[in-house]
Amino acid sequence: MTSTRPLASTAFLLAALAGGIAHAQDSKPADNMAKMEKCYGVALAGKNDCAAGPGTTCAGTSKVDYQANAWKNVPAGTCTSMKTPKGMGSLTPMKS
Repeated sequence: MTSTRPLASTAFLLAALAGGIAHAQDSKPADNMAKMEKCYGVALAGKNDCAAGPGTTCAGTSKVDYQANAWKNVPAGTCTSMKTPKGMGSLTPMKS
């Protein structure tokens, strides 16, 4: 008589490990995004992140370099120290 218990235990262990690995991989992008902030006025034309404001629909739709209402994700704490030809980065949308 053969036992299926070792096979079932092995299958359960492999499934648990796979679930843990998948969970660990899913949390990395969230961790990285938590360390980022929206910075307005620093994106180059066509290089903004999503939803830049009136006249844009999503990522890559800003019309000019350093567009005041276009934002880019940058490392947290760095936005207001970013210097551009039009001034410093801003944590809020600026007027053109």
